[in-house]
Amino acid sequence: LPGAEVFGLPQWVINIFLGSGIAMVLQNVVVGQLTSQVDASHCMLDYINNHFMTFTYWVAALIEVTGVMHTSYLIRMMAFWAAGKPVESNEPPKTGFTLVFFWGRVLLSLFLLGYALAVTIAAIFQGKTTMWEGLHPWVGLLLFLVLMCCVGLLEGMQIAFFAVAKLPKSERGDSSLALKTCHCLFKNGGKNL
Repeated sequence: LPGAEVFGLPQWVINIFLGSGIAMVLQNVVVGQLTSQVDASHCMLDYINNHFMTFTYWVAALIEVTGVMHTSYLIRMMAFWAAGKPVESNEPPKTGFTLVFFWGRVLLSLFLLGYALAVTIAAIFQGKTTMWEGLHPWVGLLLFLVLMCCVGLLEGMQIAFFAVAKLPKSERGDSSLALKTCHCLFKNGGKNL
């Protein structure tokens, strides 16, 4: 609507939050993901004791069987290899058809990841994104990669925080920064998590 105002906000705020779509992203993350994860961290059994979670489980199991996300297993193996440690698993080593099926899904996952990256990078260089006008494509690619790294780091930290929440204080390490982070996260009965 021409001349419409949104809560009397300045134009630069409207451009950032509504023009770029960041408001929708924040809404989805906060309402759809973050609050449910925080609730689940405190009341895990209560949270999953419903029929919608059964549906969610079967969708997640289907995604796992298809192998779409199996690149993560390859990354895990590479991290263990780089650390010089064996991969720890409760499953017996894969052999025969199971081994071929596993690596086939890893290759499928790598192909899909490569295709998605190729499409995204092509869109950046062809100007088919909602990035700022006049932004050089190489800067856009760099921003994309930096933001992907930030999202990956934040997701990894979130997983680590939930894992550390289950450890007793004596096993949380002795690094001053780690202890300060744990103190900040777990004070107030863990409500800061």
